[in-house]
Amino acid sequence: MTTPQTVKPYNDTDADKKQQVADMFNNISGTYDFLNHFMSLGIDIIWRKKAIRLLKASKPQRLLDVATGTGDFALEAIRILQPKKVIGVDISSGMLAIAREKITKKGLSDQFEVVLADSENLPFADSTFDAVTVAFGVRNFENLEKGLTDIHRVLKPGGKAVILEFSNPKGFPVKQLYRFYFNHITPLIGKVFSKDHRAYSYLPESVAQFPDGARFTDILQRAGFHGAVARPQTFGICTIYIGTK
Repeated sequence: MTTPQTVKPYNDTDADKKQQVADMFNNISGTYDFLNHFMSLGIDIIWRKKAIRLLKASKPQRLLDVATGTGDFALEAIRILQPKKVIGVDISSGMLAIAREKITKKGLSDQFEVVLADSENLPFADSTFDAVTVAFGVRNFENLEKGLTDIHRVLKPGGKAVILEFSNPKGFPVKQLYRFYFNHITPLIGKVFSKDHRAYSYLPESVAQFPDGARFTDILQRAGFHGAVARPQTFGICTIYIGTK
């Protein structure tokens, strides 16, 4: 099975995928939020809300947001779930700098903290968090199963992981339209608005190689999660995955 480890942002460097991903997000951090919402026509905001609401019944008080980026997913979790503490981790210092600006502006420094850390080697003790979220981050893991296993480790027994990730639509004509948009329009928009146009060529490549759907729930189960389910969104453009420790 082809895994996302085979796709890297840059072909002209020998750096490993982890370092390349960090460099890429540092390069695009200034335009990331704008392009995210622009290229998805704002639908990504709806996906995020739906994913977070899946945790409402369990009322998590201590939440970890992995690959937190500029913090939008975690901030939405705070608004919907009202946890006592949220910690966001990311390997991009540029993205975290923007997240910290948002946290300060919203006066949430006591409730939301971000940490520069490796998502596949989390600096937390076993069974620390009630829930873990990841939005559009797992396909960037260098070692997918290792990262998911570490997420499982830091969850408390009974805790849930909610993962939001792009997937590959299967039905006509959405599949064809999606591929055309992702392979041709997305890189063009990135080239116009971002100083690192390669980042927006990497996006469709990484999505195409990602083991989505049942393949991903199988990996979640190998990582220790039980009852792993996939819930496709918007004709299968995106999928919400839920796993329980």
